[in-house]
Formats: sequence, C-alpha cells, structure tokens
Amino acid sequence: MTYALITGASKGIGKAMAFELAARKYNVLLVSRSENLLSDVREEIRGKYSVSVDIFPIDLSQADSAVKVREWCVSKNYNVSILVNNAGYGLWGNFENISLDDQMNMMSLNMQSLVRLSYEMLPLLRKNSSAYLLNVASTAAYQAVATLSIYAATKSFVLLFTRGLRRELFETTVSVSCVSPGATSTEFMNRAGMGDQLKEKAKKFEMKPDDVAKIAVRGMFARKAEIIPGVTNYFAAKLASLVPKGLTETIAANIYKTKK
Repeated sequence: MTYALITGASKGIGKAMAFELAARKYNVLLVSRSENLLSDVREEIRGKYSVSVDIFPIDLSQADSAVKVREWCVSKNYNVSILVNNAGYGLWGNFENISLDDQMNMMSLNMQSLVRLSYEMLPLLRKNSSAYLLNVASTAAYQAVATLSIYAATKSFVLLFTRGLRRELFETTVSVSCVSPGATSTEFMNRAGMGDQLKEKAKKFEMKPDDVAKIAVRGMFARKAEIIPGVTNYFAAKLASLVPKGLTETIAANIYKTKK
C-alpha cells in the first residue's frame, strides 16, 4: 500500500485522519511541529495497525518547509498517493486587538503552507494511477465571521483554491477535495483563545474528531468536491449561500462576539 501524508497530525482531526487511513491499510507519514506528540501518535498507530509509520517534525509556517517535506519523501522513497493538508489554527478576538505578527503567522500556516505543500507534492501524487489531495477548511469559510475575521477568510481561501485546483486536475489521476468541519472537540478553541462561555455553546454542536475523519476520508475516496460533516453544519453552510450576507454575518457575530 502507498503512503498518506497528513499535516497537523499530532492531535485533533489530523491525528484522527491518520488513524482512519491506517485502518484502511495505508502507510502514514505524520507531519507537525511537536516531535514528542508525533512520536506518541506513531506508537499508538503501530500498536493498533500493521502499517508503516514515519514522522517529520517541522514548523510548516516556515517558507522552506514544503520543500523539506518533499525532499524527505523523495529521500526515503515514499510513494505518496494521499496528501491531507490539515495543519492550521484560529485566533479569536477583534482584529485590532490581536498581534499582527500572530495573525500573519496564522495566514502563513493556513494558506501559504497549504499552497506550497500542494505545489511540491503534486508531482509525487501524479505518479500514482489514483491519488487524492484533501484540504481542510471550516464551516467558517461560508460567511464572514466577526472576531474570527482573518481565520474565516483563510478558510474561504482554502475552499476556493481547492475548487479551482480540482477543476484544473479534473482529467488527471489526482482527485482534489475540501472538507469543512464545524465545531469539533479538539484544542482549537483553546488555541484560538476563546472564552469558557463560547466553549459551552460549542459543546451542543461539537462532533468527535474520529467521526469527522471518517466522513472526510469517505468523501475523499468518493471524489467529492466539498465535504461538510454533520447535518446541522451542512444545512447551515448551504443556507449561507441562500440568505442575505448581512443576516449570516449578524448571526455569526452574535455567536462569537467578545465582551465589551
């Protein structure tokens, strides 16, 4: 079996994706910043599935990271037929109150690293008779979200970039898909700096990472353009394209608003 490379694989949805693909007998390559966390995931997967697992700790927000990942795959002679661009994070708060450096770093990881890695890995994917590229966006991609303005914009970029690339590669062996999860029980909200009140609200709608991963991988293999896990998330995303933008933006702003 060929290899699946997953970024942001040390925890959350990325980790769940790695387990789901390993369960389908794919060898997995785990990429993230934390070597310790990646090592733990590697041992967990090895203990459960008879597949090859390797790790590559690296900060994907750095400009040369994608080249290094590709060179590592080539040097190890790994035949990569699946790329899952999952690495990313959000920052919650009013735009002017968040460090510009932090916001630029988020943009670099959420967008630029995804584009760079897609660019570097595509030649390797195209060597296979059947290959898949799965980009992870968010339901935030479907409308502007006050206090998550930059994050939502980066995920909208991911969604539109994926659809455009999918069309370019439509008649090739590489299928390109985008998964847009809603609230998921991961460390996202803690990393974003969201308050306890928001976390409590989210618990009513949260999905488990394992469930998101199963739906995402199933949709990827079905060669779907867009995958939105969860019935509520699906209808909310579709509704956003039908009602006035001002209405969806007001609803989102009321959900995620900060205290005055």
